[in-house]
Amino acid sequence: MDWLSLSNEEWTAIGLSLRVSTVAMLASLPFGILVALALARGKFWGKSLLNGIVHLPLILPPVVTGFILLLLFGRRGPIGAFLDQYFGIVFSFRWTGAALACAVMGFPLLVRSIRLSIEMVDRKLEEAAGTLGANPAWVFATVTLPLILPGIIAGMILCFAKAMGEFGATITFVSNIPGETQTLSAAIYAFTQVPGGDAGALRLTIVAIAISMAALLASEFMAYVIGRRVDIE
Repeated sequence: MDWLSLSNEEWTAIGLSLRVSTVAMLASLPFGILVALALARGKFWGKSLLNGIVHLPLILPPVVTGFILLLLFGRRGPIGAFLDQYFGIVFSFRWTGAALACAVMGFPLLVRSIRLSIEMVDRKLEEAAGTLGANPAWVFATVTLPLILPGIIAGMILCFAKAMGEFGATITFVSNIPGETQTLSAAIYAFTQVPGGDAGALRLTIVAIAISMAALLASEFMAYVIGRRVDIE
């Protein structure tokens, strides 16, 4: 059973994937809610363009998305150079860049899930709260947000799962540096490129499946609990 034992490098790749996926999911969440609100409720010029830009990573090859990120956020890119010079923030070839790439790839799934939940909310409930004197922010926090929580959770899990499995955009933007940018998917790929690496690839594949299943079960349980609370209230 030695083939089931994970090496330190493999544990590092697993830990890095969990950190990258969690950061990508949490960093995307506030922007995802705002964009979903704008797409679901907003009436403004360029709405279709915004919707297209948001969903573009789902259509483009991941390598293209990674290359665009490299052009924009690399050390010589317009955004990357500015962040490096004035804030000391570097994305290219760092784990933070992997998180950025995963966030970009998972963002459309997050936004779509939240948007669908917002569109299903009965506007009469919000209008009733408004007639009682509640301002729009309070209406959203006390009425809309509890109703769309299942959609938010589903979107977060989808974003997390996409980040866990992301490969093309990540390896193009931040390469495959062990201990720094080598995520679970990149480590599996590295194992498949060396003779006798099948056992290592299989070990990490089993880990990836286990993590994904645990995330899906957790999302189902949380959605169930929140749904019951909403029904009771």
